[in-house]
Amino acid sequence: MAKNKANGTDVPVSAEELMKKYDRESNVRIWEGVPGKIIRYLCAAFSLYCIWVTLFSTMMPEEKLNLFLGIVLILGYLNYPISKKNVRPNHLPWYDIVIMLLGAIPFFYCAINAHPIIKLAARVTRDPKMVVMAILAMLAYMELCRRCVGVPILCVVGVLLVYAFVNVRFGKVIYDLFFTTTGMMGTPINVCAKYIVVFIIFGAFLERTGISNFFINLANSIAGASSGGPAKVAVISSALCGMVSGSSVGNTVTTGSVTIPMMKRTGYKPEFAGAVEAAASTGGQIMPPIMGAAAFLMAEYMGIPYGQVALKAILPAVLYFAGIYIAVHLEARKLGLKGIPKEELPRFRQLLPKVYLLLPLVVLVWLVATNKHTMQFSAAVAIGITILVGLYNNLVTLATKSEDKSDNLTLTKFVDALEAGAKSCITVAVACAMAGLVAGSVTSTGLASKLITAVVTISRGHVMVALLLTMLCCIVLGMGVPTTANYCIMASTCAPILITIGVPQVAAHFFVFYFGIVADITPPVALAAYAGSAIAKAPPMKTAFNASKLAIAAFIVPYIFAMNPAMLLIDTTPLQVVIVVATSIIGIFGVASGLNGYLFKPMNPLIRIAMIAAGLLMMDPTVTTDLIGIVLMAAVVLWLYTGSKKKANAA
Repeated sequence: MAKNKANGTDVPVSAEELMKKYDRESNVRIWEGVPGKIIRYLCAAFSLYCIWVTLFSTMMPEEKLNLFLGIVLILGYLNYPISKKNVRPNHLPWYDIVIMLLGAIPFFYCAINAHPIIKLAARVTRDPKMVVMAILAMLAYMELCRRCVGVPILCVVGVLLVYAFVNVRFGKVIYDLFFTTTGMMGTPINVCAKYIVVFIIFGAFLERTGISNFFINLANSIAGASSGGPAKVAVISSALCGMVSGSSVGNTVTTGSVTIPMMKRTGYKPEFAGAVEAAASTGGQIMPPIMGAAAFLMAEYMGIPYGQVALKAILPAVLYFAGIYIAVHLEARKLGLKGIPKEELPRFRQLLPKVYLLLPLVVLVWLVATNKHTMQFSAAVAIGITILVGLYNNLVTLATKSEDKSDNLTLTKFVDALEAGAKSCITVAVACAMAGLVAGSVTSTGLASKLITAVVTISRGHVMVALLLTMLCCIVLGMGVPTTANYCIMASTCAPILITIGVPQVAAHFFVFYFGIVADITPPVALAAYAGSAIAKAPPMKTAFNASKLAIAAFIVPYIFAMNPAMLLIDTTPLQVVIVVATSIIGIFGVASGLNGYLFKPMNPLIRIAMIAAGLLMMDPTVTTDLIGIVLMAAVVLWLYTGSKKKANAA
């Protein structure tokens, strides 16, 4: 639990308050009594409806997606107030009712009249009534986006809409953005309704089996006793929890409320403790199999099976967390920090009886890997397995007469999971709808080709310059934007740039995805870092800069697989993969130690530069740079090691 200064005294700040401050989707209305039950069961019913639709529905996309968008809009306005200061129990202002109805009715109308509207095609915009309905629906969604997702993505949408209306005929823009599958009903919302929502519900059920606590205890048993153990626990637990989490801020607050105080007690500075958790939690968004739900979108955009996306993401994710792990180990050695006493840690053999908690994930990965069933079917089976695991928890508690029933699956928890899944789906769906508007605007105006021309002209054909410019675009466009919408925007605007200059399609999409994600820890809009700083009671900007330094692998690894796609298992051999991973890990070690300024002993500025240079050389795919880098790094490491030994002998 973090603390804030108020009236000269320390006032505890709960995880819930932190989520409301840094995560817009946590700022919800307060429903109590009968109204609360009605909203709760409406959300649960929506989750069940989504599962049914993804598995059994034969509706046309225009019918299914309009119904989905209409229901999401209603649930959105029922849950999110106009501002977090304007919240009273069981209060829904008249203007919210008006906006909700004016925004939702067009979707339901279009769903009911899908066949006639399709036959009319572009002529539908000749009817003023249809144009007005389209505008009202889009404005209602943009306002809901402001409430539950945030202003940054709305700014991007607003600028592109203005650009579209200025450069393209008004009727064509309205038709493309609302009545076709290239705008709001484009790939993002289609994937959301088809795959993402079921996986969100799966994650909600999985959380209620106690898997997060299991992951934290597992990380403690593995690394808690080592030098600076709590920071390593934060890295491992955030990587594991991030596999099923769709929010870097949520991951930071959930695991950080446990790990950050532990790190501070061990001796880490507050800004470093908050940065470790923020960097590791943000990395959870690139960790297979879920990858913040963006993996499904990537599969759709790239036209490859989801299983391949998850497989290709493994090595870059491992390198990312290896970089953070190395950095926290070096910091611990520099400060002379110790780990947690072994008697205070859970033993690995004590956790083995709970290993069945991993069964839903194992089943999901197996179903996806075999590629014999659809993604939505695999997720539905995983939900069923999760429910069985929860019921098994009940039997274990009953058999052992345990007083700890926190992981038991009750009817209340069952409804809680369905409700939580629906509420989480709202923000993802709204973000995907906005990403659809972005993609539609880019398509209608041909903006993507103009961006490509501009970057190619500025870079003059130099791949590294083009990669650097694309990286800056991704970081700016990704600030404050949720994972799924983030990737959709990058895939529409930035990925085509890299593909044009010769970067393989998969590498281009992974490149823009990574740099969109690190916006959560990159100043000035570093929401995950700010959440970590609040728990650690540290300066937010210092925490953000520390997080960026710790996550240096996220700024380097994308360049590696852009220039050498072997890391993404593209046109490669096992030997090439081993070589690129080995040289990359050594390179990340060099950069991390150079930035930290310690290896065996403190480094002077010249040695630090030499280590960073050697590390960067190791990440270039050519043999010459690898040899130069490894020779330079070996010389520096040997010099530091012998120097530390001489100092120790002299003492």
